Amino acid sequence: MMDVCFSLAAAGLYVLTVLWTLSRGHDAGHGASVPGAFGALLWPLGASLCYVVSPVLCGLVFLSCSVRLIWDRKRCELLLPETRGVLITGCDSGFGHALAKRLSLMGVKVFAGMLDVDGPGAQRLRETSENLHVLQLDVTDRHQVETVHRDICSQVGHTGLWGLVNNAGILQCPMDAELQPLSACRRCMDVNFLSAVNMCQVFLPLLRRAGGRIVNMSSMAAAVPMPMLSAYGASKAALSVFSHVTRVELSDWGVTVALIQPAGFRTNIFGTSDDVSHYRDQILEAASPEARRDYGDAYISSLPSGLSRLSQRSAEDLSPVLDDMCHALLSVHPKPLYTPGQMGWLLPFVHRHCPTAIFDVFIKTLTKYSDCEPAGLRTS
Repeated sequence: MMDVCFSLAAAGLYVLTVLWTLSRGHDAGHGASVPGAFGALLWPLGASLCYVVSPVLCGLVFLSCSVRLIWDRKRCELLLPETRGVLITGCDSGFGHALAKRLSLMGVKVFAGMLDVDGPGAQRLRETSENLHVLQLDVTDRHQVETVHRDICSQVGHTGLWGLVNNAGILQCPMDAELQPLSACRRCMDVNFLSAVNMCQVFLPLLRRAGGRIVNMSSMAAAVPMPMLSAYGASKAALSVFSHVTRVELSDWGVTVALIQPAGFRTNIFGTSDDVSHYRDQILEAASPEARRDYGDAYISSLPSGLSRLSQRSAEDLSPVLDDMCHALLSVHPKPLYTPGQMGWLLPFVHRHCPTAIFDVFIKTLTKYSDCEPAGLRTS
């Protein structure tokens, strides 16, 4: 009898928790959390099956589900954005551009770093909100970084800077590691990793003053060995390790570090037709005579077309990434790692648990960007 009473009490608590979650989500204007809504439908079914085995087990399932819903709801609570100042790099287009728009409309004071303050992206941002300040910022130019730092210091004063989003990044052309020009590798590391390190070092005094947050934009390529993306993946992996280390180090200072590790999303990082021609000439010029003989000019010339294939396979809707970036900046309980996108968590999971030989075949098939094969392989 006690077992049945415990089970019924736990079920009642679960129902109350679901109603509380839905009502809080409605009041906040963003609805119930996805785990909450999903659990509200499926967890009772699982608990009912457990009841057949044991009423106590059924009660424990309902109790654990209630705790999970409460925790999910707490994670959705946001800080008041009006007093927050956030610096975002790489706002000319893509994630940075969309995030700057969203945050400024929420009431956040946004400092949008742009490669070209006279470009179309900057003009669109200027029309968005009076909370948005467009700044000239090439993250690889230390002089521009210092200029932006002085400008922001004069505006935020003693309150400090709440958020730094290291979003600026480059992909370059997918190619075999042997063909990757060393200058392109250096450029990738400079933009994707070293510039983010410099930005953190320059702005951390302001972030400490506010007890603020750093959000670093990594990639699924940092966690999964993606053929043809050796330089890009290495630079993002370096940023990921740096983020995890600084998260531990800065926790004593009250500064939170979050890492965004998305799957493929369609942004301007894939370049234009002019970039394709540039990459083709760059690879052919940098390749050694032996490499050009073994791979063949036809294969090398086909590599830049992989950019368009990558773009076509990527998701157009950027909202999963933007939702996670906003959560990392404004949630009362941010997560250390976000993996937006359908394959964002699944592919790293498969990589960790699948036998290496099987995964290697799978990932080579998944990332085949060209129908042309190296000349040496066709001969053999």
